[in-house]
Amino acid sequence: MAGKVLLINHGAALLTDALVSSLKSVDITAIPVEPDIELIRRQKDGTDIFVLFAGDYMYDAPELLVYLKDLCFGEEKILCIVGYAKELSEIEEMIPKSMIEREFVRPIDVKSISKALGNLISNGDERKKGKHILLVDDDVIFLKMMQGWLSSRYRVTVVKSGMQAITYIAAHTPDLILLDYDMPITPGPQVMEMIKSEPNSAKIPVIFLTGKADRESVLSVMRLKPDGYLLKSMKKEDIMLSINHFFEAKKWENLYS
Repeated sequence: MAGKVLLINHGAALLTDALVSSLKSVDITAIPVEPDIELIRRQKDGTDIFVLFAGDYMYDAPELLVYLKDLCFGEEKILCIVGYAKELSEIEEMIPKSMIEREFVRPIDVKSISKALGNLISNGDERKKGKHILLVDDDVIFLKMMQGWLSSRYRVTVVKSGMQAITYIAAHTPDLILLDYDMPITPGPQVMEMIKSEPNSAKIPVIFLTGKADRESVLSVMRLKPDGYLLKSMKKEDIMLSINHFFEAKKWENLYS
Protein backbone atom coordinates (compact mmCIF):
# COMPACT_ATOMS: atom_id res chain seq x y z
CA MET A 1 0.00 0.00 0.00
CA ALA A 2 1.21 3.52 -0.74
CA GLY A 3 -0.35 6.87 -0.06
CA LYS A 4 0.01 10.29 1.46
CA VAL A 5 -1.87 11.74 4.42
CA LEU A 6 -1.68 15.32 5.63
CA LEU A 7 -2.15 15.68 9.40
CA ILE A 8 -3.34 19.24 10.08
CA ASN A 9 -2.77 20.18 13.70
CA HIS A 10 -1.60 23.20 15.70
CA GLY A 11 1.59 22.64 17.65
CA ALA A 12 3.35 19.40 18.49
CA ALA A 13 1.10 16.50 19.48
CA LEU A 14 1.83 12.99 20.64
CA LEU A 15 -1.12 11.70 18.63
CA THR A 16 0.14 13.04 15.30
CA ASP A 17 3.64 11.70 15.98
CA ALA A 18 2.19 8.29 16.79
CA LEU A 19 0.12 8.35 13.60
CA VAL A 20 3.17 9.22 11.49
CA SER A 21 4.96 6.16 12.85
CA SER A 22 1.95 3.85 12.58
CA LEU A 23 1.11 4.85 8.98
CA LYS A 24 4.75 4.55 7.93
CA SER A 25 4.65 0.87 8.88
CA VAL A 26 2.03 0.29 6.14
CA ASP A 27 3.86 2.40 3.52
CA ILE A 28 1.72 5.51 3.96
CA THR A 29 3.52 8.84 4.21
CA ALA A 30 2.00 11.04 6.91
CA ILE A 31 3.09 14.67 7.05
CA PRO A 32 2.21 16.91 10.03
CA VAL A 33 1.44 20.49 8.98
CA GLU A 34 0.32 23.60 10.79
CA PRO A 35 -3.22 24.85 9.99
CA ASP A 36 -1.94 27.41 7.50
CA ILE A 37 -3.54 27.59 4.05
CA GLU A 38 -0.28 28.32 2.23
CA LEU A 39 1.53 25.42 3.94
CA ILE A 40 -1.32 23.07 3.08
CA ARG A 41 -1.39 24.31 -0.52
CA ARG A 42 2.28 23.40 -0.90
CA GLN A 43 1.62 19.83 0.24
CA LYS A 44 -1.78 19.16 -1.41
CA ASP A 45 -0.48 17.60 -4.62
CA GLY A 46 -0.34 13.84 -4.24
CA THR A 47 -2.18 13.91 -0.92
CA ASP A 48 -4.93 11.29 -0.64
CA ILE A 49 -6.42 12.25 2.72
CA PHE A 50 -6.52 15.44 4.75
CA VAL A 51 -6.94 14.79 8.48
CA LEU A 52 -7.95 17.87 10.46
CA PHE A 53 -7.40 17.80 14.22
CA ALA A 54 -9.99 20.09 15.77
CA GLY A 55 -8.88 22.64 18.34
CA ASP A 56 -9.44 26.15 19.66
CA TYR A 57 -7.33 27.58 16.82
CA MET A 58 -10.23 26.93 14.40
CA TYR A 59 -12.28 29.76 15.88
CA ASP A 60 -9.68 32.26 14.71
CA ALA A 61 -9.29 30.72 11.26
CA PRO A 62 -12.70 30.06 9.66
CA GLU A 63 -11.12 30.58 6.24
CA LEU A 64 -9.15 27.35 6.79
CA LEU A 65 -12.35 25.30 6.94
CA VAL A 66 -13.66 27.00 3.80
CA TYR A 67 -10.38 26.25 2.01
CA LEU A 68 -10.43 22.58 3.02
CA LYS A 69 -14.05 22.24 1.99
CA ASP A 70 -13.38 23.69 -1.47
CA LEU A 71 -10.12 21.76 -1.88
CA CYS A 72 -11.54 18.36 -1.03
CA PHE A 73 -14.72 19.01 -2.99
CA GLY A 74 -13.09 20.21 -6.20
CA GLU A 75 -10.10 17.85 -6.31
CA GLU A 76 -11.65 14.60 -5.09
CA LYS A 77 -9.60 14.60 -1.89
CA ILE A 78 -10.79 12.81 1.25
CA LEU A 79 -11.41 14.89 4.37
CA CYS A 80 -11.44 13.37 7.87
CA ILE A 81 -11.89 15.16 11.17
CA VAL A 82 -10.53 14.24 14.61
CA GLY A 83 -12.06 15.92 17.65
CA TYR A 84 -14.45 15.84 20.54
CA ALA A 85 -18.18 15.58 19.78
CA LYS A 86 -18.78 19.30 20.38
CA GLU A 87 -15.91 20.27 18.09
CA LEU A 88 -17.16 18.00 15.32
CA SER A 89 -20.62 19.51 15.62
CA GLU A 90 -19.20 23.03 15.30
CA ILE A 91 -17.14 22.09 12.24
CA GLU A 92 -20.28 20.71 10.59
CA GLU A 93 -21.69 24.24 10.69
CA MET A 94 -18.96 25.23 8.22
CA ILE A 95 -18.45 21.95 6.35
CA PRO A 96 -21.57 19.83 5.63
CA LYS A 97 -21.33 16.40 7.25
CA SER A 98 -21.98 14.83 3.84
CA MET A 99 -18.62 16.20 2.68
CA ILE A 100 -16.67 14.68 5.57
CA GLU A 101 -15.60 11.12 4.80
CA ARG A 102 -14.91 10.07 8.41
CA GLU A 103 -15.18 11.60 11.85
CA PHE A 104 -13.00 10.20 14.62
CA VAL A 105 -14.34 11.08 18.06
CA ARG A 106 -11.78 11.55 20.83
CA PRO A 107 -10.45 9.64 22.66
CA ILE A 108 -9.23 7.52 19.76
CA ASP A 109 -6.93 4.58 19.26
CA VAL A 110 -3.95 5.16 16.95
CA LYS A 111 -4.08 1.67 15.45
CA SER A 112 -7.79 1.99 14.70
CA ILE A 113 -7.46 5.34 12.94
CA SER A 114 -4.39 4.10 11.00
CA LYS A 115 -6.33 1.09 9.78
CA ALA A 116 -9.30 3.26 8.79
CA LEU A 117 -7.09 5.67 6.83
CA GLY A 118 -5.36 2.76 5.11
CA ASN A 119 -8.71 1.32 4.06
CA LEU A 120 -9.80 4.67 2.65
CA ILE A 121 -6.65 4.88 0.54
CA SER A 122 -7.05 1.27 -0.66
CA ASN A 123 -10.67 1.87 -1.63
CA GLY A 124 -9.64 5.00 -3.46
CA ASP A 125 -7.03 3.06 -5.45
CA GLU A 126 -9.66 0.51 -6.45
CA ARG A 127 -12.05 3.23 -7.61
CA LYS A 128 -9.38 4.73 -9.84
CA LYS A 129 -9.41 1.58 -11.96
CA GLY A 130 -13.00 2.16 -13.13
CA LYS A 131 -14.58 4.46 -15.69
CA HIS A 132 -14.12 8.18 -15.16
CA ILE A 133 -17.24 10.34 -14.70
CA LEU A 134 -17.27 14.15 -14.64
CA LEU A 135 -20.18 15.35 -12.51
CA VAL A 136 -21.30 18.96 -13.09
CA ASP A 137 -23.86 20.65 -10.84
CA ASP A 138 -24.10 23.89 -8.85
CA ASP A 139 -25.87 22.14 -5.95
CA VAL A 140 -23.04 21.15 -3.57
CA ILE A 141 -25.16 18.81 -1.46
CA PHE A 142 -26.50 16.97 -4.51
CA LEU A 143 -22.98 16.71 -5.93
CA LYS A 144 -21.61 15.17 -2.76
CA MET A 145 -24.49 12.71 -2.59
CA MET A 146 -24.03 11.62 -6.21
CA GLN A 147 -20.27 11.42 -5.76
CA GLY A 148 -20.77 9.10 -2.81
CA TRP A 149 -23.09 6.86 -4.80
CA LEU A 150 -20.97 6.70 -7.94
CA SER A 151 -17.57 6.38 -6.22
CA SER A 152 -18.35 2.82 -5.16
CA ARG A 153 -17.83 1.79 -8.78
CA TYR A 154 -16.45 4.72 -10.77
CA ARG A 155 -13.74 7.35 -10.58
CA VAL A 156 -15.59 10.62 -10.10
CA THR A 157 -14.52 14.23 -10.57
CA VAL A 158 -16.91 16.97 -9.47
CA VAL A 159 -17.13 20.62 -10.54
CA LYS A 160 -19.63 23.27 -9.54
CA SER A 161 -20.15 25.24 -12.76
CA GLY A 162 -20.22 24.94 -16.50
CA MET A 163 -17.04 26.95 -16.95
CA GLN A 164 -15.20 24.76 -14.45
CA ALA A 165 -16.31 21.77 -16.52
CA ILE A 166 -14.98 23.33 -19.74
CA THR A 167 -11.67 24.12 -18.07
CA TYR A 168 -11.37 20.57 -16.74
CA ILE A 169 -12.22 18.96 -20.09
CA ALA A 170 -9.53 21.02 -21.79
CA ALA A 171 -6.95 18.86 -20.00
CA HIS A 172 -8.86 15.64 -19.26
CA THR A 173 -11.09 13.22 -21.13
CA PRO A 174 -13.69 11.58 -18.87
CA ASP A 175 -15.67 8.58 -20.09
CA LEU A 176 -18.97 10.28 -19.29
CA ILE A 177 -20.25 13.72 -18.30
CA LEU A 178 -23.27 14.01 -16.02
CA LEU A 179 -24.39 17.59 -16.61
CA ASP A 180 -26.98 19.62 -14.72
CA TYR A 181 -29.50 21.04 -17.19
CA ASP A 182 -30.45 24.08 -15.08
CA MET A 183 -27.40 26.02 -13.88
CA PRO A 184 -26.91 29.77 -13.44
CA ILE A 185 -24.59 31.82 -15.68
CA THR A 186 -23.70 28.92 -18.01
CA PRO A 187 -26.64 26.49 -18.24
CA GLY A 188 -26.30 22.85 -19.26
CA PRO A 189 -27.35 23.25 -22.92
CA GLN A 190 -24.73 25.94 -23.47
CA VAL A 191 -22.06 23.82 -21.80
CA MET A 192 -22.97 20.84 -23.95
CA GLU A 193 -22.78 22.99 -27.08
CA MET A 194 -19.28 24.09 -26.09
CA ILE A 195 -18.24 20.49 -25.38
CA LYS A 196 -19.51 19.24 -28.73
CA SER A 197 -17.92 22.12 -30.65
CA GLU A 198 -14.38 21.09 -29.70
CA PRO A 199 -12.82 18.14 -31.59
CA ASN A 200 -11.05 16.82 -28.49
CA SER A 201 -14.24 16.62 -26.43
CA ALA A 202 -16.97 16.20 -29.06
CA LYS A 203 -17.20 12.43 -28.61
CA ILE A 204 -17.49 12.46 -24.82
CA PRO A 205 -21.01 11.19 -23.91
CA VAL A 206 -23.20 13.70 -22.07
CA ILE A 207 -26.15 12.73 -19.89
CA PHE A 208 -28.28 15.55 -18.54
CA LEU A 209 -29.39 15.77 -14.92
CA THR A 210 -32.78 17.42 -14.54
CA GLY A 211 -35.14 18.07 -11.66
CA LYS A 212 -38.16 18.47 -13.96
CA ALA A 213 -40.10 15.35 -14.85
CA ASP A 214 -43.00 16.80 -16.87
CA ARG A 215 -43.23 15.77 -20.51
CA GLU A 216 -42.48 19.21 -21.97
CA SER A 217 -39.34 19.64 -19.87
CA VAL A 218 -38.07 16.17 -20.78
CA LEU A 219 -38.73 16.81 -24.48
CA SER A 220 -36.81 20.07 -24.24
CA VAL A 221 -33.85 18.18 -22.83
CA MET A 222 -33.96 15.41 -25.42
CA ARG A 223 -34.25 17.83 -28.37
CA LEU A 224 -30.61 18.71 -27.69
CA LYS A 225 -29.73 15.07 -28.41
CA PRO A 226 -27.72 14.21 -25.30
CA ASP A 227 -26.77 10.59 -24.72
CA GLY A 228 -29.50 10.39 -22.10
CA TYR A 229 -31.07 12.08 -19.09
CA LEU A 230 -31.51 11.33 -15.41
CA LEU A 231 -34.18 12.70 -13.12
CA LYS A 232 -32.69 13.98 -9.89
CA SER A 233 -35.65 12.49 -8.06
CA MET A 234 -34.71 8.94 -9.08
CA LYS A 235 -33.67 6.48 -6.40
CA LYS A 236 -30.01 5.63 -5.96
CA GLU A 237 -30.58 2.08 -7.25
CA ASP A 238 -32.22 3.34 -10.45
CA ILE A 239 -29.53 5.93 -11.13
CA MET A 240 -26.77 3.35 -10.66
CA LEU A 241 -28.60 0.83 -12.83
CA SER A 242 -29.02 3.36 -15.63
CA ILE A 243 -25.36 4.42 -15.60
CA ASN A 244 -24.08 0.86 -15.28
CA HIS A 245 -26.22 -0.16 -18.24
CA PHE A 246 -24.98 2.82 -20.25
CA PHE A 247 -21.37 1.69 -19.91
CA GLU A 248 -22.18 -1.99 -20.41
CA ALA A 249 -24.39 -1.50 -23.47
CA LYS A 250 -22.60 1.64 -24.69
CA LYS A 251 -25.94 3.24 -25.32
CA TRP A 252 -28.68 4.88 -23.31
CA GLU A 253 -31.92 3.14 -22.46
CA ASN A 254 -33.79 5.28 -19.95
CA LEU A 255 -35.73 3.17 -17.51
CA TYR A 256 -38.66 5.56 -17.53
CA SER A 257 -38.98 6.39 -21.24
